Amino acid sequence: MLHCDSEKKAEFGMVAKITVAEGEFAGWQTYDLHGTFDQVVGPFYFKPDPDGRMRCAFRAEPKHMNAGGRMHGGCLMTFADIALFQTAYQEMEGSSGVTVQLDSTFIDGAYVGELVEATGEVVRAGKSLIFVRGQIQAGDRVLMTFSGVIRKFQKRA
Repeated sequence: MLHCDSEKKAEFGMVAKITVAEGEFAGWQTYDLHGTFDQVVGPFYFKPDPDGRMRCAFRAEPKHMNAGGRMHGGCLMTFADIALFQTAYQEMEGSSGVTVQLDSTFIDGAYVGELVEATGEVVRAGKSLIFVRGQIQAGDRVLMTFSGVIRKFQKRA
């Protein structure tokens, strides 16, 4: 069951931020992304760690796998892109943005049923560009490392 925050309008337009009320991801947040690519591939969840850094996660399902029974690289790249923005959330200052670069190194594959998590850090944040690096894991196994650059759009007056 999902529960909408009191603030119906999220930072990225008319997309509602939702807090999960029960189940495995109770207390985590997600976005109401009906009709988008993220909704088809996800859902993806996020919450801040005690140290304030954002943690992103999802449970691997059959729809995330390739023909070899391991998680599809495109799924990992999509999740890395989601994690890129969640990691940079504070630096976005309520603005929207686009990914201008996303580099990755695939190390291992995830399997159906595994909890897949991403963590990262902002390396540098300027007026319009935010540089992020992170990694995706399943348990103790690193699945992928990534780094990327977000171009932040300035708020309109």
